[in-house]
Amino acid sequence: MLLEEFDYELPKELIAQRPLKERGTSQMLVLDRAAQSFTDCVFRSLPEILLPGDVLVVNNTRVFPARLLGRRRGTTAQPIGKGNPAAREYLTAEVELLLTRNESDDVWQGLVHPGRKIRTGEVLVFGGGELEAEILRRGEYGLRRVLFRAREGSVASAIDRLGHVPLPPYVSRPDEVADRETYQTVYAKVRGAVAAPTAGFHFTERVFAALRERKIEVCEITLHVGPGTFRPVQTERVEDHKMESEQFEISDAAAATLNNALAERRRVIAVGTTSVRTLESVAQRNDGKIVPCRGETELFIVPGFRFQVVRGLLTNFHLPKSTLLMLVSAFAGRELIFRAYRHAIDERYRFYSYGDCMLIL
Repeated sequence: MLLEEFDYELPKELIAQRPLKERGTSQMLVLDRAAQSFTDCVFRSLPEILLPGDVLVVNNTRVFPARLLGRRRGTTAQPIGKGNPAAREYLTAEVELLLTRNESDDVWQGLVHPGRKIRTGEVLVFGGGELEAEILRRGEYGLRRVLFRAREGSVASAIDRLGHVPLPPYVSRPDEVADRETYQTVYAKVRGAVAAPTAGFHFTERVFAALRERKIEVCEITLHVGPGTFRPVQTERVEDHKMESEQFEISDAAAATLNNALAERRRVIAVGTTSVRTLESVAQRNDGKIVPCRGETELFIVPGFRFQVVRGLLTNFHLPKSTLLMLVSAFAGRELIFRAYRHAIDERYRFYSYGDCMLIL
């Protein structure tokens, strides 16, 4: 398939810049694949739409403040006027380092911007010297291997203190203190993601209580979302694109719950594309079964993919030409997805990470 087949136009004002004041009040477009139809709804009605016995699979990864703003050693920031401290830091920063993977206690992989200027052996300084990163090795697409040193305490605590929430680039504002909680699911537990599994943003404890009352199981797995999920497709044929690997884990308890559901022909409903990719990756390697394991996946799902586990999907609205839009098109069919997207635009749904959602059954 050609990349241009996954393009669409979105009015800029429909890109959500902030979350709603209350989780669970999002609009939800419900797609019926069999009937090739869709219905406007609200997210808090999810428990009434799902069936007793359904298993809802959530990704419990936790986003950490992975974006560091600083300077090259030997340079100084130019003073700037009053205003939001976070905004001033963005304006005066010379270098941005987005951490992507922890290799050991103090050694990380990360994306450096601007990448061309930063050479091996250089030292980046954050927080006025509270944290330093020495460039050990260069890689593709601005990737660097870096060694951290903290002036006091651990490197991890310095990153947590100085780091910024890695909001996606279409959120056109500096991160705020509130984003440390709002750019996170209420069930986030396992630290390691540089982007949130945003389909889970809509859940509240009240919704989970209603799911339990309806005898709908909730199963937790982990996939640490990396920048590869959102890296633009740059090949004309989408099948030529290569996904970057991401780390995942499925526990004994989760595997047992999922295999019981599959054996009893109960529906497995994935919350987010990350849950889909984890489940289908493991199923591909194990003859359709889910086994407890820890590993990495590079699975790229495009139309024509045969799903073995997932029978329903809760997801947000995705960027044009993105691998995420290709995945939902593979699950529901490109024609139905694009009709639904046109409807969502006409009805002024909110798009992307802090936006509204879609339930595909």
